[in-house]
Amino acid sequence: MARPPILTLSDISLTFGGNPVFDGLGLTIQEGDRMCLVGRNGSGKSTLMKVIAGLIEADQGNIFLRPGQTVGYMDQHPDLSAFATLGDYARSELDPLDSYKVDIIADGLKLNLDTSPATASGGERRRSALVKIMAEEPELMLLDEPTNHLDIEAIQWLEDELRQTKKAFVLISHDRAFLRTLTRATMWVDRGKVRQNPQGFEAFEDWRDKTFEEEDQQRHKLNRLIKAEARWAVEGISARRKRNQGRVRRLGDLKDERSGQIKRQGAAAMAFADGPKSGKLVVNVDGVSKAFESKTIVENLTLKVTRGERIALVGPNGVGKTTVLNILTGALEPDSGTVKMGVNLLPAIFDQNRSALNPAHTLWESLTEDKDLGVSGKNDQIMVRGMPRHVVGYLKEFLFDENQARGPVSVLSGGEKARLLLSRIMARESNLLVMDEPTNDLDVETLDLLQEILDGYDGTVLLVSHDRDFLDRVATTTLAFEGNGVVTPYAGGWTDYQTQKKLRGGGDVVTKKAGKKKQGKTDKSSTTAVGGGITFAQTDRLEKLPALIERTEAEITKLEEFLSQPDLFTEHPVKFQKATDGLIERHERLAELEEEWIGLEALKEVNS
Repeated sequence: MARPPILTLSDISLTFGGNPVFDGLGLTIQEGDRMCLVGRNGSGKSTLMKVIAGLIEADQGNIFLRPGQTVGYMDQHPDLSAFATLGDYARSELDPLDSYKVDIIADGLKLNLDTSPATASGGERRRSALVKIMAEEPELMLLDEPTNHLDIEAIQWLEDELRQTKKAFVLISHDRAFLRTLTRATMWVDRGKVRQNPQGFEAFEDWRDKTFEEEDQQRHKLNRLIKAEARWAVEGISARRKRNQGRVRRLGDLKDERSGQIKRQGAAAMAFADGPKSGKLVVNVDGVSKAFESKTIVENLTLKVTRGERIALVGPNGVGKTTVLNILTGALEPDSGTVKMGVNLLPAIFDQNRSALNPAHTLWESLTEDKDLGVSGKNDQIMVRGMPRHVVGYLKEFLFDENQARGPVSVLSGGEKARLLLSRIMARESNLLVMDEPTNDLDVETLDLLQEILDGYDGTVLLVSHDRDFLDRVATTTLAFEGNGVVTPYAGGWTDYQTQKKLRGGGDVVTKKAGKKKQGKTDKSSTTAVGGGITFAQTDRLEKLPALIERTEAEITKLEEFLSQPDLFTEHPVKFQKATDGLIERHERLAELEEEWIGLEALKEVNS
């Protein structure tokens, strides 16, 4: 006999400021259920989760929790004021005999339990809330953005734990890979409705698109019906005024139905303002090392970044990704080695701490103030891709309403702060995007749009992210931090990196090839320097190099298309291996050819 549900919600309704968050909601959560709760930022996902947890009282409806069952809620902003350490908070409601669970979970989530709440970062505080709920093991776990501020290793650890648990859980997350792996049912909060689908996130986007298509068809039919009724009212009502008042009322009802429909929120109108093209070579890193005290961040890194590449830096939190990002952009000097920046670079920076946003400033001031240019935050207009735009109109394109324009940045959600920072950097010309954790807090639709515009961006992108799906969609090269200062480049995104690392036993082959490439560069430089002038043979070589570069780029494109076949690795591992080796070899050859061309061009200019 089937056991009754853990939790039942009946006819739940809630409004904020006269607008429905949801209305007439019915929901049952059974033992072992694995649900995701999805929707746009601000749609009411966290509010619904708090209603389920009993932290917010609905306007109407009933919630029934089966006797003997417990519900745990992971708070994004836990109150730690009464605790000396994060560990004290995590153990606060546990039997002392079970405190060992906190230590095990904290180790998996890389949390130092001895940290004081006064010095803990927002990410550490959230992780302590996650440790607490997982150690308590309630029958139903409500997890609001558990992957935010976790690195990929910790996300995978959490994924494995949730995959094995027999407890029911509801997830809010924007990490597609995480949701696809774990969920078996979906609740979608959209314009005051909570739609439900007995399939996991894997099926969400097709279901959403089909729902929107059906909605558009119904709206089209309604508009046609209103048009027909309105035509009748104009042409025939005078002759049949008394007999046809019902049709007049029907026309009014149809118009009321249309006006009562809540329009779908569009996507943010995001686009990067491409600046003038940078030089072909964006950054040349040769034998770079950096350490802080006894900790080696990077050792003997050699890398060339050329125009148009999307370089993703991946690795555990605290390993030094931001440090290397600063070295690559010239903001930080290495201890040894050289970093040469290309010419005509116009960088735009999205930093993980959102430090460009002053919490005390309004959104208006955040857009119009520019200390470097001596511009105050009082202007009504902002220059967007070379054209003047009114501040409020521009903010609306990023899904902010007029009332928010004069409000402080401090009240914005994480996703709203990310959109505001994107609106700032997208208003300015750039050809080098430096994006440190841009995917935190963005909803699925905004992530989709960001990925699309990065695909079409004409410049170069340096990216740090823990979102595996986003990395697969965007990155052309993955720079992996593998411990003890070893930073290794791999072709492709996260999945490509994992596959190549497995085939190469942790990256030894790539490291050896990188060393070989460095030796070749030294030999070539000494050859071109002989005599101090450009010879006939060098001139001939310079004329042939563009064709060689073009041919190598074409070979790279063909190999990338071949490697993109979904079942290639599992069904034809030998072919996959050969193609991968060929792709790495051609990337190295392309870098050598481009460097040779740059050197010969410089030599030619000196002697012209």
